[in-house]
Amino acid sequence: MVHVPGEHSPAPDPAPVDTHCPYCSLQCGMTLRPTPPDRGSGGTPGSVEVIERTAFPVNRGALCGKGRTAPAVLSSRVRLTEPLVRRPDSGRLEPATWEEALDRIAEGLEATGRAHGRDAVGVFGGGGLTNEKAYALGKFARVVLGTSQIDYNGRFCMSSAAAAHQRAFGLDRGLPFPLADVARTGCVVLVGSNLAETMPPALRYLTELKEAGGRLIVVDPRRTRTAEQADLHLAPRPGTDLALALGLLHLVVAEGRVDEEFVERRTSGWPEARAAAMAHWPELVERITGVPVPDLRKAVTMFCDAENSMVLTARGPEQQSKGTDTVGAWINLCLATGRAGRPLSGYGCLTGQGNGQGGREHGQKADQLPGYRKLADPAARAHVAAVWGVEPDALPGPGRSAYELLDALGQDVRALLLMGSNPLVSAPRAAHVESRLRSLDFLAVADVVLSETAALADVVLPVAQWAEETGTMTNLEGRVILRRAALTPPPGVRTDLSVLSGLAARLGWEKGFPADAEEVFEELRRASAGGPADYSGITYRRIAEEDGVFWPCPESAEESAGTGTEGTPKEAEGAHSEGAERPGPHPGTPRLFLDRFATDDGRARFVPVSHRPAAEEPDAAYPVLLTTGRVLAQYQSGAQTRRVAELNEAAPGPYVQLHPLLAERLGAAEGASIAVVSRRGRAVAPARISRDIRPDTVFMPFHWAGPGRANTVTNPALDPVSRMPEFKVCAVRLELAEG
Repeated sequence: MVHVPGEHSPAPDPAPVDTHCPYCSLQCGMTLRPTPPDRGSGGTPGSVEVIERTAFPVNRGALCGKGRTAPAVLSSRVRLTEPLVRRPDSGRLEPATWEEALDRIAEGLEATGRAHGRDAVGVFGGGGLTNEKAYALGKFARVVLGTSQIDYNGRFCMSSAAAAHQRAFGLDRGLPFPLADVARTGCVVLVGSNLAETMPPALRYLTELKEAGGRLIVVDPRRTRTAEQADLHLAPRPGTDLALALGLLHLVVAEGRVDEEFVERRTSGWPEARAAAMAHWPELVERITGVPVPDLRKAVTMFCDAENSMVLTARGPEQQSKGTDTVGAWINLCLATGRAGRPLSGYGCLTGQGNGQGGREHGQKADQLPGYRKLADPAARAHVAAVWGVEPDALPGPGRSAYELLDALGQDVRALLLMGSNPLVSAPRAAHVESRLRSLDFLAVADVVLSETAALADVVLPVAQWAEETGTMTNLEGRVILRRAALTPPPGVRTDLSVLSGLAARLGWEKGFPADAEEVFEELRRASAGGPADYSGITYRRIAEEDGVFWPCPESAEESAGTGTEGTPKEAEGAHSEGAERPGPHPGTPRLFLDRFATDDGRARFVPVSHRPAAEEPDAAYPVLLTTGRVLAQYQSGAQTRRVAELNEAAPGPYVQLHPLLAERLGAAEGASIAVVSRRGRAVAPARISRDIRPDTVFMPFHWAGPGRANTVTNPALDPVSRMPEFKVCAVRLELAEG
């Protein structure tokens, strides 16, 4: 039981509330039981008890330490409980009323737009915002502020996989099948994911896979807790995942394992993709990746001998300057072997952030409108503008991607409204991003805690948390779920929707920005109708009754065979293999692409790709590779988890993992302070010496600010398609540091 201060006021005998964890994209089901104050002791602070919710199919009651301790952040000891305004005389953030804080933000945004143009005002969102908040934030930026300069930190999550999905399949949903299917396939290739630490409740599916006789191949430069479970662990040099995938496809062709019937019937572009793959013969791939040829052959045998197989990728191959092509190469492997468009097989992406999927579907991404419509599409603009009650020409065009927006702060973009993100820790080349944030004319931040980014703001707004507000999220499967409020926010705290409503009213929009989440969702349904991510058939009631509803879900089954508002064959048409012909309400779409892919001709598209080096390769000055990632007890920038004592005890700070051979050359002992230096800066953390990492590579987790901030040194080189920065590989040198 986690105690929450008495600023919450649950009912005398509150009923348990079914809800979901506030962290990763599993969105594990849990039940919260608020407990009233102990009246016999004069009103001792109330508490919230986290109870297993075994009926929810994704986690079946299992929770990691972050989920169990999530209520700890509800405490007033660690959170924001009143607005803060930076006083000109002292230069410090000091308490203010809500009226003063909202007035200050409205004035700052309006004055900047008036003086420098509307695109001088930027908006930066987060992958943890509910669908309702993401939708309202995108609408606020484009309708109220009239700015094109909006993006979100989900750009740093699965944007490369999303772009590859779109190129190959015509539709992007992280997993095109329920997570439960993973346990029922014959072979899983898990690329660049340490599932055991990033989303532990999902590890059970890999365990069940192996118990049923399936095989697990893990691709990771480190021997992680997940790799220890593998039947085969491939440890490529960071930045070479593309060559590895191409080498496997080369062997598939050479060994006669191509599913020619599937390729002919359901795909296009195979001759070009085959030619590109054949240039990556096994011995060349071994030299590039360091993975021995016998292991390459073993992987192909395991993958192809199984009746059904899957490839699942995560940030490892995606957070690269060639991430879209890398994911595309793994998709090509699935297509060539007929492992797509049929049950228990296919390619999927393990989304990271809690609403990384839904957060980009509904308008806070620079180039998209609600329903996953493209902002540059005239028909899409007309549909959404009609829902919003504005003229299509009034909507701005596409803006900058996340890093490009942050890089423009203080120059082209002079004022920023930021919700639910901490880029001072999470962005690449973080010291530069910090300097750009400091150079702004005006910065307003809405968050639940005083993050490192919020501490730089001119105005900070305290907003409600997951247990204090209701709203929908879309998990890694495309399952739209409902997070319900179990407590009322403490006095002095408002919801993000209330913030946007108040700001819109001050800027001349008295209507159109309700603070009620279900009212916002009803508008979102209309705005998404007919789009690729069609939520029009999803309601709060259905979500509650069905433990979530998979999109696309039009209002009726008949609509799935129609055309979208864009006037082209509906993007989601091929998804409706399960139930599209049934009368009445559409049942939702747990499994995509069983009949056809979401392209104009219904065929999946091979995309020819070739290996190329990372944007920054080691040299004499920077001879070592750095890769970054997460640890079990912390989450993302750590803004919330670093405030939980139990999690800090398990993971108290950053470290540098390095191989004993590298440590010997450096003269470093366990625990010695190591400086990791790149062309962008320097991070210092204790050495953790381990044989579980390649001798040419070091690893740092990225959850901490200060001297151990890993993203001080990471490379912002961008993928040309997804605009994803190259977090996963850069050149560094190591030095012994004092202290």
